[in-house]
Amino acid sequence: MTDTEAETDPLIDPRGLWAAKLEKMTAESGYFHQLGANHFGVFLDEGTTLLVTFESLSSVLARPAQLPLAFDQAKANGWSLLTLIADGETWFRDPAIYAFFDRQVDDAFFEDFDRVLFYGAGMGGYAACAYSVAAPGAQVLALNPRATLDPSQTRWDNRSRLASRLDFTSRYGYAPDMLEGCAHATVIHDPVIVPDAMQAALFRAPYITRLSARNMGEALEPHFAATEILPPLIEQAMAAKLTTESFSKLWRVRRNYLPYLKNLLSLSEQAGRSGHERMICNSVLQRVRAPRFVKRLARLNALENRDEADDSATMHTED
Repeated sequence: MTDTEAETDPLIDPRGLWAAKLEKMTAESGYFHQLGANHFGVFLDEGTTLLVTFESLSSVLARPAQLPLAFDQAKANGWSLLTLIADGETWFRDPAIYAFFDRQVDDAFFEDFDRVLFYGAGMGGYAACAYSVAAPGAQVLALNPRATLDPSQTRWDNRSRLASRLDFTSRYGYAPDMLEGCAHATVIHDPVIVPDAMQAALFRAPYITRLSARNMGEALEPHFAATEILPPLIEQAMAAKLTTESFSKLWRVRRNYLPYLKNLLSLSEQAGRSGHERMICNSVLQRVRAPRFVKRLARLNALENRDEADDSATMHTED
């Protein structure tokens, strides 16, 4: 049976094919391990700089090459890559993951690298912060992270009710505390999302920088990937050069990013701020082709002309 036939055979488990592919790719310089029932570890040994990432299996399998998000970036930069992959909404709360990082500490694994960056988004952002304690002196970059889902501390955050039943009080539990040994951590969130802002507020220490990506939602990673600022963000964080100013320069790309601009327009429309809508439309149309904004501006102008006509008619009637 060819690889193509295997991929289309309904009796073949696609996850098994994926696992076999990763095992083959890492056979010479690294490893692919299953960690317990719901997690996998992928390691590529390429250099003395290490990128540690956390992501979901569904995200990995959805990519054309079915590789970790930072695989190409790590290869291009000559970095080693360690990716922990969760099959489901596990939040990486699993004794098998605790034991994995315990082994790395016992084996002084992280001491073999000159630079280490822990990166993740959402569930992976929580894990990047929580497990960075295993590598003192590491840099951390977390997008939309949660500090914890322990209901006794974050009862106001009901976005992940099933996950809140997991144990966030034992080892590697409360993410902000686990950052105490890092060199620096950067947390990026959308302050407009109230639970996201409240979670981010729990990350407070001199070695933590909180950055805002306003009006971009609680899933920043796909937007940062689509605008191509995720690789430079990771590279700046790895080099300990990610600052408020450098992020601001990168995030200027949103001025030409239609999903962001459409969100701004929708928020202004919902708030009934027609003047602000018109300003947004005029600004956008000076830079990009956007039929939706052309139509909305025409409608706003028509409504304004109608209102002016109505006002004029009312004045004549009163006279």
